Amino acid sequence: MDTALINGVMVETVTLPSDSLERTVKLNCYLPPVPAVQGSMPVLFLNDGQDMEAIGLDNILNDLYASNAIRPIMVVAIHCGEDRMNEYGMFHYLDCKGRGTKSRQYQQFILEELLPYCCYRYPVIIRGEKAFAGFSLGGLSALDIAWNNPRVFSTVGVFSGSLWWRSKDKTDRDYNEHRDRLMHRQIREGVYHPGQRFFFEVGEKDEQEDRNRNGVIDTIDDTIDCMRELMHKGYMEGKEMKYLQLRDGKHDVETWAKAMPVFLKWAWPA
Repeated sequence: MDTALINGVMVETVTLPSDSLERTVKLNCYLPPVPAVQGSMPVLFLNDGQDMEAIGLDNILNDLYASNAIRPIMVVAIHCGEDRMNEYGMFHYLDCKGRGTKSRQYQQFILEELLPYCCYRYPVIIRGEKAFAGFSLGGLSALDIAWNNPRVFSTVGVFSGSLWWRSKDKTDRDYNEHRDRLMHRQIREGVYHPGQRFFFEVGEKDEQEDRNRNGVIDTIDDTIDCMRELMHKGYMEGKEMKYLQLRDGKHDVETWAKAMPVFLKWAWPA
């Protein structure tokens, strides 16, 4: 384990052997410079932890703490493996190209290996709120894991989420958005989970694809339609859902770095 103090935020780098994934998982654990209140602390698990240096998460957290904008939280950034496209799928559904074959093992790693390890090593998070977030395909994975484990994860952050994940290719003649987008179907067939909250970010330059030719890029359509499915279940925008659309936002770490403080201040305001 390596430890670094960056402007007050302690960053511990840990390697955790995983039987579920059959690989060693690298973690960056960000600890706040201020003590937790009442002996508990929220913890945010982040997919694609290898991107946190480029996003500048340590500086983002330091700035938010310095301005007293958020409560003390712990962040566990999980580095992805070489088979990202299969680990970051959906638990119940492969996509139309058969991707997502290791999503079950990834969820098993999160629930049965990572969570117990973190609770043992950092007891302050045992009773605290647990959140999951991710970017692109990692955002799909975070939403899927949280939706299927509402008693564990109460807050979800989806940045430029790959909510296109579908059972048929969009070029197939019988492709149907209502039926074939798998996250939308999963929410539609699910139930309202009291206490869960959802943050969605999308950039207007996230992509150029517009499959239904309505003048709106697919990423925005997929995100808004996903929020509509949540609203049909009873979730209220402004209370249990937050939507952030960035005019110059792209599918890159610079955009997600701009969105991260908005998410953190929404999720855990001081």
